[in-house]
Amino acid sequence: MAVHIRLKRMGKKKRPFYRIVAADSRRARDGRFLEVIGNYNPIKRPAVITVNEDRLSYWLGEGAETSDTVGSLLTQIGFVAKYEKAKAGGDVSEMELKTTITERKKKTRKVKKAIIAKAQAVEAEAEAAKKAKAEETKKGEEAAKAEEAAKAEDKPAEETE
Repeated sequence: MAVHIRLKRMGKKKRPFYRIVAADSRRARDGRFLEVIGNYNPIKRPAVITVNEDRLSYWLGEGAETSDTVGSLLTQIGFVAKYEKAKAGGDVSEMELKTTITERKKKTRKVKKAIIAKAQAVEAEAEAAKKAKAEETKKGEEAAKAEEAAKAEDKPAEETE
């Protein structure tokens, strides 16, 4: 029997609440499961995740596979790093799991803002260079017109002499 750790949808319509469960891979998403391992509430701001670390470690040790979504959630709260360190024999007594997942969103917002600021700076630089080039071209045209005017004034003077 292949065991998967995945989400089981609960809650009302348009108000989802998920249980993190260990279930037989052949069962339906909301069908029978072996054990409830934790909860995930995406409606609350910040989203809240609770996990029974001992049971989750047990199932992973037995060969259970996590779904993509559960794997992502476990990575965000720091369980995957803690599990890998414990598996390698490291000391994990100091490591604590996060119960919310707002820090990641804040970082992505900061990164997006930095990218936008950099793009605006590059755009402003390009605009300034374009204006400088236009001014230079305008000055060059004015100088050429003045030169032509000077030559035009000199030619009639030469013809009359």
